[in-house]
Amino acid sequence: MFITKKHLSRRTVLKGVGVNLALPFLSAMVPASTALAQTAANPKLRAGFFYIPHGAIMHNTKFGPAQDRWTPSGSGANFKLNEINSPLEPFKKYVTSFGNLENAAAAGSVHVRNPATWLSATLPTGNNMATTLDQEMAKFISKDTPFPTLELASETTVQVAAGNGGPFTTLSFRDDHTPLPMEYNPRKVFLALFGEGETPQERKAMARQNNSLLDMILDRTKKLQSELGSEDRAILDAYLTNVREIERRAKMTSNTNLSAITIPNAPIGELENFAEQVKLMYDLLTLAYQADLTRVATYVTVAEGTNRTYPFLDVTDGFHPVSHHGDLPERLEKLVKIQKWHMQMFADFLKKMSETPDGQGSLLDHSLFMYGSNMSNSNQHSNYPIPNLVVGGGNGKLKQGGQHLVLPEHTPLANVHLTLMQKVGLERDKFGDSTGVISEI
Repeated sequence: MFITKKHLSRRTVLKGVGVNLALPFLSAMVPASTALAQTAANPKLRAGFFYIPHGAIMHNTKFGPAQDRWTPSGSGANFKLNEINSPLEPFKKYVTSFGNLENAAAAGSVHVRNPATWLSATLPTGNNMATTLDQEMAKFISKDTPFPTLELASETTVQVAAGNGGPFTTLSFRDDHTPLPMEYNPRKVFLALFGEGETPQERKAMARQNNSLLDMILDRTKKLQSELGSEDRAILDAYLTNVREIERRAKMTSNTNLSAITIPNAPIGELENFAEQVKLMYDLLTLAYQADLTRVATYVTVAEGTNRTYPFLDVTDGFHPVSHHGDLPERLEKLVKIQKWHMQMFADFLKKMSETPDGQGSLLDHSLFMYGSNMSNSNQHSNYPIPNLVVGGGNGKLKQGGQHLVLPEHTPLANVHLTLMQKVGLERDKFGDSTGVISEI
């Protein structure tokens, strides 16, 4: 028998004049006649945590269950998504929703402790918190990647209404006294992912990136493409197309003249168009997962103290002021629009993940995501029950079919955290104020 299949290392990169470009997983990275599960190309689990402030419109307004626009119903074939979650319909089989979750660590803090306690479930002492869930997972599933974790945001988290840039405005603590800042400049994220220079020679090469990172490795790219099979060429072409598009948007951002625009706390590099800003961050994260640059990420999809307006939704009031809805129907409807739009952006990200091959499946099949908030009724600043979802295939570790779990009253959010830790292989019996695992996930 003659085995002619070309074998590439899983860590193969394309190189050119001082820049490196990581590659997605290709079939050619599996040694000939070797089972996928026996190689380093065995699909790796990705994890992501996506935060939205101000809770969701649930059953605890003065209108009761009739106004609930978040809570799904049923399970499996009978699982029905509510209006805010309806963008997840194509991925319903991957969704687990929870009722009666509570995070006692956030109670009474208004906005200040909400982000940092969402993934720690720990009441801070002074400026100290605790190692957050994402960081615990990273030690186990992402430590051999260039970026063990990514911390992203769609806008600045330095806002008066939410700690004014204090330590609790981040989702991530590396340890009890090390908060990790959330990066909201897409150009900085792009340059970091694709090899920002440490030496004068490297910095010179990075300065030339205005001419395109892909142009700088064109010859090597063509050579590699000529050596790949048709399936691998299609995967590589799609990946390079995504890189090219993000390059274009990042370059457009860096060249934007913001002198005539009043955007408080908005450095050059942040897109004026908020919808494009959110999408770009999701696209950068997809690329980072695809190239195995990281396997764990957090993303503040909109900041806790935001006054962001949504004119493209016909909502010209700021998100934070609207969240104090006073049980007024027109304000509740505006909040539903905002919350549903953010869910749609998350769903668009899931679609891209589902369409990205990763071994014998897709990136979504091999991912474990948590989406939600640390607040309940924003008008009351209440923290019970808090809206949260788990989405993804989890490398076969998460139950599929779609379900809404009505948990016992005041179930700690940390029970979800502990369950997810065990799903990724971390043998822990306690996290935060957890009281046990949720076996139905």
